Amino acid sequence: MATPSNKNSKSHKRNRRGHIGLNVPNIVLDQTTGEYRVAHRVSPSGVYNGKQVTDKK
Repeated sequence: MATPSNKNSKSHKRNRRGHIGLNVPNIVLDQTTGEYRVAHRVSPSGVYNGKQVTDKK
């Protein structure tokens, strides 16, 4: 089993893990309804690409 010869400091460990992080969703303002929604998804009112695709509940 491989064992480290020296202890890695906190900065070296965090530098190695720098690419691991939270992804921020791509939220855009819908031009037709004026609501915020995630890009390439149906808005909460049921509009997608300027067309009504689902019934509003």
